[in-house]
Order: sequence, then structure tokens, then C-alpha cells
Amino acid sequence: MSEVNGPPGSARPSGPPGPSGSSGSSSASNSPGASSSSGTSSSSGRPGPSGPAGARPVGGWTRFVTARPRLSLLAALVITALAVFAGSGVADRMGSGGWQAPDAESSYATEALEREFPASQPNLLLLVDSGTASVDDPAVAAEAARIAERLAGEPGISGVTSYWQTKAPALRAEDGREALIAARIGGDETEAGETLERIAPDFAGESGPVTVSVGGPVAVQHEMQTIIQEDLLRAELIALPVTLVLLVMVFGSAVAALLPLLVGIVAILGTNAVLRGLTEFTDVSVFAMNLTTALGLGLAIDYALFIVRRFREELDAGADTRTAVGTTLRTAGRTVLFSALTVAVSLSAMLVFPQYFLRSFAYAGIAVVLLAAAAALILLPAAFMLLGHRVNALDLRRLLRRGRRSGPGAAVAAEESGKGWARFARLVMRRAPVFAIVTTVGLVLLGLPFLGVKFGTADDRQLPAGAESRVVQEHIRDGFPGSPGGGLELLVEGEGTPAAYAALKERVEKVPGVQRVDGPVTGEAVAYFSVLPKGEAVGQETQQLVRDLRAIPTGSLDTSVTGTAAVLVDSKDAIADRLPWAIGIIVVVTLLLVFLLTGSVLIPIQAVVLNALSLTAMFGAVVWVFQDGNLSGVLAFTSTGDIETTLPVLMFCVAFGLSMDYGVFLLSRIKEEYDRTGDHERSVTFGLSRTGGLITAAAVILAVVMVAIGTSRVTNTKMLGLGIALAVLMDAMVVRSLLVPAVMKLTGHATWWAPRPLRAFHQRFGLSEGESAPAASGAKGGSGDPEKPAADGGTGEIPGAAREGEKVTTGA
Repeated sequence: MSEVNGPPGSARPSGPPGPSGSSGSSSASNSPGASSSSGTSSSSGRPGPSGPAGARPVGGWTRFVTARPRLSLLAALVITALAVFAGSGVADRMGSGGWQAPDAESSYATEALEREFPASQPNLLLLVDSGTASVDDPAVAAEAARIAERLAGEPGISGVTSYWQTKAPALRAEDGREALIAARIGGDETEAGETLERIAPDFAGESGPVTVSVGGPVAVQHEMQTIIQEDLLRAELIALPVTLVLLVMVFGSAVAALLPLLVGIVAILGTNAVLRGLTEFTDVSVFAMNLTTALGLGLAIDYALFIVRRFREELDAGADTRTAVGTTLRTAGRTVLFSALTVAVSLSAMLVFPQYFLRSFAYAGIAVVLLAAAAALILLPAAFMLLGHRVNALDLRRLLRRGRRSGPGAAVAAEESGKGWARFARLVMRRAPVFAIVTTVGLVLLGLPFLGVKFGTADDRQLPAGAESRVVQEHIRDGFPGSPGGGLELLVEGEGTPAAYAALKERVEKVPGVQRVDGPVTGEAVAYFSVLPKGEAVGQETQQLVRDLRAIPTGSLDTSVTGTAAVLVDSKDAIADRLPWAIGIIVVVTLLLVFLLTGSVLIPIQAVVLNALSLTAMFGAVVWVFQDGNLSGVLAFTSTGDIETTLPVLMFCVAFGLSMDYGVFLLSRIKEEYDRTGDHERSVTFGLSRTGGLITAAAVILAVVMVAIGTSRVTNTKMLGLGIALAVLMDAMVVRSLLVPAVMKLTGHATWWAPRPLRAFHQRFGLSEGESAPAASGAKGGSGDPEKPAADGGTGEIPGAAREGEKVTTGA
């Protein structure tokens, strides 16, 4: 994979590899050996080995990371060990909620009710099963009363009530065999979970004539948290060995294959320590740990793939170890840093949302991306200095080849791979309108199911079918009267009189969609009504009821509405209010960063549009599979008929960032070659031939990690893992392979146009993987000029390609 040849027929005349042979030319970045020499090359155009006289001076960063490689690795080992210690137990301090907007009306009302009327907000439910007897049997009633009394005496428990105390119909099953004891566990999610762990074993199981099961929101959240931790460990055990096998297939060398894994492990452990520190100051969702593992392995492997491959190519071209490290950092390292910045920006957009579920993914994502890039740019160069040519040791593929080739892999395989991608690129560009239209239409069609998306809230059906808390909730949902979990609470504040409360209750009863109103339950200058809706717990009718209740006149009283449907309404409103800001941040920063990379006005726009298209299949599949329930049997989940409101936002930000990751690597090679030659079409072919195989391999490895995450028994985690895996594969195999070359062929040299002020801005502040200014300095136009002629004199050759059968080493 690391030795890539030009397509067939791309032989170039003998002589220097580019129009300029100086060490500062862009041809240097195409020919690693040349980049570290004075431009000397063999007559074949292949760069000669670099020696002391021709070596390019080692830069400051290279000197910093390679001066004391053993010390650098020892320091990294110590820091990683400290991260293991600092990050231990991080999952136990995380929450499993976070979907509720903290500044919303429903949040305010919930907190007030918890404070003033704990019994109104029970989060612990004990399902008492009397077997064949009735729940009204004296023996059953006596035992239930003892259980309720014992529960009320537990520290941290308040608001204990039961069917046997109130005789409320809503607390008794319709068949008369089950009834409920309800209570409130105080404290935040962590404290409530600890209390539940302490008391649950004492109450669950058989107790005299009854059997008790533990349920309620706090039990659902705690069980979800536990299952996520178990599933994450299993996902890591699946992903790590499979990833190692794939890396060995890519690199051949077991030593080279281990380096990306080590970078990923460092990034994951470091991010766990960061998240552990954040839990001291803010709420962090346990779901974020899945993203930490996925991105920590996926992006670290991506970055290490490009850096390790470039270093091996430099060695293969004859450079000494230190010079190879310097060239690698100036080229592939620069692109890795730029790519990490684009991914981090996409993830940071989630910080604009108030829900800590989304903000947690921003915390985890930004930390793991930056740590993965830092580990790749610091640890890998130090390891290279110690390993040198031994980075190619333990070639496990040699048994499959007759003779062992020098360098990172089999030259013949790499040559065929490069030629294959070049042929494919030429085919796409010859039929560019057909490929562009068919691919775009196909992606749009795959995304059409998302037009029927219905947003809801996460509930117990996220858990596997056998989970105890889910079983309890299912018994309540199916066997108890009314709309369990769907009731609304109307908080009333102010100096109310019995007459004022009666008048308000009468107005509430007249609101369409209200089945029954109970209350008021009064306190000191505060009261609340319980409103039972006619419709489904979070259906459209109940959501409209929330809005209608908030609009009724209340005179001198202040009212607030909470409940499951109210939380959903507020969550949707909060996302709709902040979503334009999040999209704006992603689009504006993406446009700016891609412009800094390319100097083009059109390419950043193309990048945003094509990245968005790459996500259509993911969003369509999410609705078709998880909302509509297709493949629910195969994937082992229960469809609720809707999608949790925050999930599409999360998946958009993550998948968009990963798409940009691959886009940066492809565009940087195309841009570098265009700067060197000015041949637009051949630069596109060249870029795809040099990066197509590596991007595909990186996408497959990342997809494996995401699929391992997608084996989770929690539906939202399953949706996240499988959905992003699909988006990554569609982006690498469809958008980068088909749409990018087709669209760039259609836009032609105008692709590189920019007005004069922006060209000047780019010349001063622009970034690229190339190590120098365009070699074709004497050509008309210059960077970004549509009139710029090909530096090969219009021969139609792929710039930088070798004669048939010759090996060409290139940067990532």
C-alpha cells in the first residue's frame, strides 16, 4: 500500500522529477528522497538516496521530538500510566440521561416538584406480584405494607406511596395480580445509582407471598449505564484483534501494524482521564465513552496509517532515519494536524446545545481527536528514531509471496493498486456527467426515508428484552390502566385560593386531549395538578396538549408543565433553536479550513455539499431500520416508532467530521500535484491513485470499530455505531471514489479559481502538505488560475509517475 505507481502509460521522460529540481520545490514532497536532497535524481527520475551533504536541515519540531526518543517514549509511558490511574472509574461517575434541556420550562417544573412534592416525581418503582392471589388479599397487603415501611426507612428515600396506601387505580394492574410501590431516590444520577445499588438486593426477589421486581426511571438509567460499560469492553475485545489483523494486511510488518494501535490506546486512556476530570465540574454522559473508543481507535489508526506509510516510503527511497522523520512530519504530519483540526471543529459544534448528552460527545470527541493527533506526531517520530529500518520487521505476509521485497510491502501489489485506482479515476472522469448524476440521485433516494422521521424520547425499550427494569416497565405499560409514563404535571405557583384552583382545574379539563385531571395537591404557595392525556405518552396529540396547557390563561398564578411529552417538546425546541448555529459553525469553519488548504473558492463549497450527500444513506437507514423496525429481529432491538431527538444531531456532527478527515487527505494530494504541474485532470487522477487504497483501508478499519460499538445491546448505541459505519463506508467508497473525481472533472480548471484578494490571502496564510511553492513558477497563471498550463507540456502524463514497472514513493 505504501508503494504506489502511476497508471499504465504514464511514463515520463528521463530527467528531474519536476520542472524544478531545487530542494525547495514541490517535487520534493512527491519524491521523498528528493525532499531531503538537493534535488539530485537518477536518470530514470527516481530520487537518489539522501546523504549528509544533501540532507535538508532538520526543523525545530523534528529536532524537538527526535532529540531524546527514549526519554520521549518514557515520558509518554509515565503519562499514560497516570492517565490510567486518573481515568479509573470514570464510567461510574457518568450519567445515562442528558436529553433534557436544563433551562427549559419542563426542567424547572421537574426540579420544583422534586423539591416540594417528592411523591409526585417517583423514580423508583417496586412491582409487587401476588402470584395467583389478588393484591387485595390480606396476607399480600400486609407484606406489601411491611415492604413499603422498610423502604421508607432507607437513607436517601422519600415520598414512598403504594396502592395499598392510596387505593389509586393507576397503581393496580387490571388483572388484580400486580400493584406498585412508588418512591423517590434523592440526589443526582450518580448518588441515585449508588443508593439503588445498595437497596435493590434487599428488596428484589421473593418476600413471603409476593415477588418484588425493581424498576422505574432510576433503575432503567442505572441498568443502561451498566450494560454500556459491559458492551464497551466487549466491543474493545472485538475491535482490537480484528483491527490488528487488518493493519497487518495493510502493512505486512507486525511492528508497523502495532504502532497505530499503540497511538489509539494512548488516545483512549488520555481521553478517559480528561472525562474523569470533567465529571468534577459538569455532567458527562456515559454514552460518550463509546465515541471515545471509536474515534480513539479509528482516527489514531487513520493518522498513524498515513504517517507510518510516509516514513517507510522515505526509508525505501534511501533517506536516513532522521531525514525521513523530518520529511514525514513536514508532509503527512502537517496534513494529519490539519485533518484533526477539521474533525475537532465539527465535533465542537455540539457545544452550542444545552443538553449535556450532546455536550458530552463534544468533550470526548475534541479530546480524543487532539490526543490522537498529538500521540501520532510525538510518539511515532520517537519510535521511528529507535526502530529505523526495523519498522519493517516481522513481515507476516512473506509466506504468501515467493520472495520478500524490500520496503513496506510487495511492490507488485502496490503497483497494481495504484494503476487500478488511476484507471478507475479515468473511467469516472470520462463519464463524469453520468457518474455525478447517478451517484447523486442514488444517495438522495437512500436518504428519502428520513423525510418521515418522528422524534421521541429514550425509554426502557433501549434495553435488551431480558433486562429487569425493562420487564417492570413493560408490565406497567401493558397491564396498568391509563397512560403510564405519559402523565403531565401542571405546577402552579403563587398565592392560590381554593376557588382559583377550582377555576384553573375547570379550564384544564376543557383543553382538547385531556382525559382526566387530578388534584390539586397543595403546599405553601405552590400546588400541582396531574393531567392524564388521551393520546400516547409522547404522541403528537400529547405534545400539542403540552402547548395548549402552557397557553391557557392562569390569572395571577404562574404555571409550568412537565412530564415526558413536555420534556420532548422542550428538547425539540432547544435543538431547533440551536441547530442553525451548529450547522453555521461547521459550514463556515469548514469553508475556511478547506480554502486555507486549497486556495480555491469552489472546492470548499464542493466539500460541504459532497460531505452532506455522504450522510444521506446513514439518515435514511436510521429511519428505515430503527424507526420503522426493519431488521429489528436480525439486529436484536425493539423499535419504538421514533428516533431519540438528539441522535441525528450527534450522528451528523461525528460523520461530517470523519468525512472531512478523508476529504483532507485526498484534496491535499490533488492540490499538491496541481501546484506542481497545473494539470487539473491528471492531478485528480494522481491524487486518487495515491490515496484511494489507503483511504479505503482506513475507512474499513474505522467501520470495523464502529460495527463493534454497534453490537451493543442498547439501541441508541447500536444506532450510533452502525449508522456511522455506514456513513464512513459510503463516503470513502462512493463519494471519494465517484463523486469527487466526477464533479472536479465537470468543474475543470475553474475548480481552482479564487479572486485576487483571496489568492493573496492564501499565499500568505494557506496550508498544504507540499513542502514548497509551485515548481511551475514560470507558467502562466499560478495557483488558483484556470489558465495555468500543465507543467508536463501537455503530454497527458500523470505528473510524478514513473516508467512502467518503476516504483514511485509519495506522501500521504
